[in-house]
Parts: sequence; C-alpha cells; structure tokens
Amino acid sequence: MRFIALFFTLFVSLHATMTLYEKGQELYFQKGCNGCHGIKAGGMTTYPALANRAKGFLTYKLKQFRDKISQNQQQKMMIPFATGLRDKEIDALTTFLSDFVDTQEEQYDSSYETWGDGGS
Repeated sequence: MRFIALFFTLFVSLHATMTLYEKGQELYFQKGCNGCHGIKAGGMTTYPALANRAKGFLTYKLKQFRDKISQNQQQKMMIPFATGLRDKEIDALTTFLSDFVDTQEEQYDSSYETWGDGGS
C-alpha cells in the first residue's frame, strides 16, 4: 500500500513540474494531432503546418473549433478533436506549437551506401 501511495505522489509531482510547453507537447501526441499535422507539426498533404504559428491565432482557431465553428469543410474535421479541450489544454497546446523547437535527431544514416554486394 505504501508503494502505491509513493508511486501516486511521485507521478503527481512529476506531472505538476512539467512546463506548459511539455504539457502541450504531451497533449499534441495524446490527442493525435501528429496524425494529420506531422510529428514536427510541419503539416502533411493538405493539413496546415502549425509549428511556430502565432499563439493568438492558434488559440482563436482552437476555440472556434471547440465552439463548433468552421469556415470550410476541411476545417470541420477539427471540431471533434477540439470539442473536449479545456482552456488550460488549449493554452498548453498553443504554447507548444508557437514555441516549437525540433529536438528530434535525424532518423536516417547519411553514410549509408546503396551499392555493394546487395546482401545476397
């Protein structure tokens, strides 16, 4: 029982010490935003880039979507994702997106050679 209480206390304290940026980053992946806007928030196909956009603009748009207001058919897709967002979550998401810093390492080995024995 003590272990559970200790674990809960540790979890709450770690979660409480997260910065607004980190909370926004966590929410971005938790809510599935990366599925359409990309893991670096740079946009994919017809979905817009969100990284480093103005915080006020992002806040305005998310609150509009939360209130079920959209300007076109494509934007209507955002309404189900935004309807459950609270103001604190919108603040965290927009902080993450407006202050976005790419910290991911390159996933490809640039020294990889395509020629050779072909692995046969």
